[in-house]
Amino acid sequence: MYSYRDVAAGVADGQWQSGFQHYVCEGYKVYAPHWLFSEEYYGIFNPELTASVFRAEGFANGYDHYLSGGECDYRSGSFFFDPAVFSYFSLRASCPARGGSKVEAGSCYSLFLDGAYGRADACRVSWYFDPVWYLKHYPDIHDLIQKGEYDSSLHHYLTTGQYNGYSPQASFSEEFYRKEYPDVAACVAAGQFRSGYEHFLVAGAAEGRVPAPGVSLAQYTSLAPVRADIESGLFRDPYSHWMASEEKQDPRFCSDDLVETEARLALRQLAKGLTAEAARKPLDFTCSGTPAVSVIMVVYNQFSLTMKGLASLRDNFSGNIELIVIDSCSGDEVSRLNRYVSGAKIVHLRYNAGFLLSCNMALEFVTADAVLYLNNDTILGPGAISAALNRLQSDPRIGAVGGKIIRTNGLLQEAGSIIWRDGATFGYLRDQDPNCPEANFVRDVDYCSGAFLLAPTALVKSMGGFDRSYCPAYFEEVDFCVRLIRKGYRVVYDPSVIIEHFEFASSASSESLALMQRNRRIFVARQSEFLRNQLPAHAGNAVLARSRRGDGPRVLYIEDRIPLRNLGSGYVRSNEIVRSLARSGCAVTVFPVNVHYHSLGRIYGDFPDTVEVLYNRSEVGFDAFLEERVGSFDAVWIGRTHNLARILPILNKNSRYLPAKGFVLDSEAVVSPRLLMRDRVLGLDQRREQMEDMLRAEFDCAYYCQQIVAVTEQEAGFIRQAGHRNVSILGHALQTRPTAATFAQRSGLLFVGAIIDEYSPNLDSLLWFMKEVMPRLRQRLGNEIRLTAVGSRTRGVDLRGLREFDGIDIVEGVESLEEIYNLHRVFVAPTRFAGGIPYKVHESASYGLPVVASDVLIGQLGWTAGHDTLSGGAPDAETFAAAVTELYRNEAVWTQVRDEALRRVKADCDPEQFDVSVREILEAACR
Repeated sequence: MYSYRDVAAGVADGQWQSGFQHYVCEGYKVYAPHWLFSEEYYGIFNPELTASVFRAEGFANGYDHYLSGGECDYRSGSFFFDPAVFSYFSLRASCPARGGSKVEAGSCYSLFLDGAYGRADACRVSWYFDPVWYLKHYPDIHDLIQKGEYDSSLHHYLTTGQYNGYSPQASFSEEFYRKEYPDVAACVAAGQFRSGYEHFLVAGAAEGRVPAPGVSLAQYTSLAPVRADIESGLFRDPYSHWMASEEKQDPRFCSDDLVETEARLALRQLAKGLTAEAARKPLDFTCSGTPAVSVIMVVYNQFSLTMKGLASLRDNFSGNIELIVIDSCSGDEVSRLNRYVSGAKIVHLRYNAGFLLSCNMALEFVTADAVLYLNNDTILGPGAISAALNRLQSDPRIGAVGGKIIRTNGLLQEAGSIIWRDGATFGYLRDQDPNCPEANFVRDVDYCSGAFLLAPTALVKSMGGFDRSYCPAYFEEVDFCVRLIRKGYRVVYDPSVIIEHFEFASSASSESLALMQRNRRIFVARQSEFLRNQLPAHAGNAVLARSRRGDGPRVLYIEDRIPLRNLGSGYVRSNEIVRSLARSGCAVTVFPVNVHYHSLGRIYGDFPDTVEVLYNRSEVGFDAFLEERVGSFDAVWIGRTHNLARILPILNKNSRYLPAKGFVLDSEAVVSPRLLMRDRVLGLDQRREQMEDMLRAEFDCAYYCQQIVAVTEQEAGFIRQAGHRNVSILGHALQTRPTAATFAQRSGLLFVGAIIDEYSPNLDSLLWFMKEVMPRLRQRLGNEIRLTAVGSRTRGVDLRGLREFDGIDIVEGVESLEEIYNLHRVFVAPTRFAGGIPYKVHESASYGLPVVASDVLIGQLGWTAGHDTLSGGAPDAETFAAAVTELYRNEAVWTQVRDEALRRVKADCDPEQFDVSVREILEAACR
C-alpha cells in the first residue's frame, strides 16, 4: 500500500479489508503485486506472453503465470532480480541448503524470498544492486531489518532508499550523479524519476553518463565483445556487463594491459613448437603461372619466427605467390631454409647486407605486378593480402598500401603513420585498442610501416627501390612514401589489412638510436620541401595529421544514432546521405547524439570503409570532441531538427573550433503538422498553438545553418512558412529491383516499419489496421489471410496490445528484406499521421510489391491513387479493406499498379540525381 496510496485510503475507509483483497479483486489488472515484480516489466520483456495466452492457459495476469511456472527459463519481473545472477552467487555463498548443486531456474524467485539460500543480503541477485555494500555503507538499515520493518536491504532500497538519495552500490553515487548532471536532478525533483539511479538505468547508461567518480565506461563499451553481448540481449546495458566482468573477474575484459615481453615470449615459444612440423611438411611456394604478388622477406636468424611468418603467408593467400627470401648471413637454421621451403627464390648472402640493400637486391627477381615488403616477424590476419591487392588495384593513383599493425600485447603499433614538420615520425594510435573507431576507416596517410608495404612493381623499380642513403635501415620506407606522394601517388592505410607484428627488430640499443638520428638528418635534408608543409610535432595535431588532405571537404555528420539501414525511421535515408558524401570524395565522420549498442560487424558492414564511424561517442562528450577535433571539419551536416536544438548551445560555445559556415540542417521530417494530425486522429486535446507558431518554434534553431533540407516540396513549404528561405529538397535514393515471384506464387499481406516508442505512427497504424481492417478482410478473403509486420523495435516498447490480435506475425531483426518482399502479395501502409516521406512505400514499390496506402502517405509521395498505388482513404477501414481485396484478387490491377510504381520509383528516387542533390546542398552551405 506504500506504492498505491489510493489503495491505502480505500482500506482506511473500509472499502477494502486489505491491500491483498484489492489486488485480487481489481489491482491485478494494472498494479504491481510485490516490490520485486512489475507486471509491465514482465510483459515488455516477455512479449510472447499476451493476455490471450494467459486466458487460454487460465492465468489471471503475468504474476499468476510467473508464480505458476513462469520462473522457468530464467524469466524475471524486475531489473533488480536476475535468476541467473542469483543462481551464480548462491552457489558461491556459504549455505548448507545449496548442497553444491545448481539452483533450479524455476525456483530462484521463491527461494530468494523464502531465504532458503541463507540471508537475502548474503549476495547479489542482480548486477544493479550490491546488498553487502549497501548494509556496510548504511549500517542503520541492518537494525531496521532486524526489527522486521524491511525484509532485506533490496526491499529497503526499492521502497524507501531510492526515494531518499541512497546509492545502490559502490559503482553508482546518487549524490555525484545528481550534482554532475543538473538536468537529471531537475527531473528527479519534478517527479519524473524516483532517483538519479532510475534515470541512469533507463537512459543514462545508454547515453554514456558517468555513474560515479572514477567509473568511466567509455573505453569499456567500445570493446567488440561487450557491444555484441549487449546487442544479443545477454546484458541490458554496458553498466551491467561491466559489473558482471568486475565481479566474475572475467579475463576477457581485464583492464590491465598484457605485458608485452610476456606476450613476445609466448609467441616465440609457440613458434618454436612448430619447428618439428615444419621439417615434416615443407611449405610449398611453387608458383605455376603468373604470380599475383611478389613477396620480399629479409631474414637474419630467428628461424622459428621466420617459419611462423612464412606459414602465415602461405595460409593467408591461395593465389600464386612469388616468394623471394634474402638471408643476410644467418647463423641458425635459416641458413638451411631450403629444407623447409620449396618453390621460393632463396638467396643466402655471405655477409649481413641489412634490410635496405637486401630489399633492393630482391627487386631484380620480382616478376609480379605488385611487390610486398613483409617482415619475417609478422602474422597476417585473414584475407590481408587479398584486401591489400584489391585496395591497390582500386585506383591507379595508389602508390602504396599499408595495414593495421597490432603488437603482441593486442594493442596497436600503428594505424597509419604521421611525419611531422621536423622530420620526426609518429605511429598513429600506438598502444590503443585496434577496434577503436579512429583506427577503422580507410584514409590517405604520410607513410606506412615497411613491416607490410604493398606497391606496384613498375613504380618501385622506376624509383630504384629504397634510397641507399639510409643504409642499412631506418627511414627508408618513410622516404620511399614521401617520394611517392611527391610524384602524385597516394599512400593508403587500409584497416582490413591486419598484421600482428612481433616487433623483434625494433630494438632500442644505442647503435640503433644513433642510426635513427643520422638517417632522420638525411631525411630532413632530402625532403625539406615536403616537410615544411607538414604539421608541427605535437600530440594535439595527431587527428589533423593522421590523414592527408583529399580533394573533397571533411564533413561531420550528426544523427540521433549510428544510422543503420535496417533501423528504418529515416535512418536508411541518413545512411544513404553518408554513402553519397563518401562517393563524392568527402571525408565523413559519423557522430551519434545518443549511444546504442550494436556489434562492430553490424556497424562497419553498413558503411563505406572510408567513413569514420564514432560508435563510442555521444552528446555527453560532444563538447570535448569538438575541442579535440579543432580544424578537422569543413562542413557539418545535422540530421533531424531536434538534434540541432539539443546541441546548439555546444556548437555556439565551441564555434571557434568549427568552420564559420558549411552547416546543413536535414529536417528529415517536419514534426508540427504530424503532431496536429496525431492529436486530431487520436482525439487528444487540441493544441492551442497555431500551425505557424508551432513551425516557428520547431525551426527556431535553424538560423544557425546555411542550408536547410526537406524531404518533399510539401515539407519545404512548411519550413518556408516558419520563415526560412534557404531550403533544398532531398528525397530517397533507390534502385528498382523487382522480385521474381509471380502473382500466383505470392500470398499474405506485408507491413514494414520501425516502432521506436509507444506513440510511433507505425504502431498506431498497425493497431488500427488489425482492429478495423483485418476483420473485414477475413470476411472477404477468408480467415487464412495474415499480416506479416517486419521492423526494428526499441527495447522496452510494449507490443502486447498488437500481439493480442489473430492473424498477425511480428518479425524483428531481419537483415535482408528481399525474400520477404518476394513472398507477399500486397503491401499495406495504413498510416494515420506522419511526417517526412514514407521510405517503406518507396522500398516496397522498388521490390515490385504493390501498395495500398492511406491518403496521408499518397499526399506526401505526390503519387496518383489508382495508378502508382491504391488508396485506403484517409484512411478509412471500409475503403482500405476494399482496396486490399481488389489488389489481392485482381492480377491485372496488381500488375498495372506494380509496373506504374516501379516507373515512379525510377523517376523519384534516381541515385545519380540523389548524389547531385547532396553535392549541391553541401556546396550551397559552404559557399
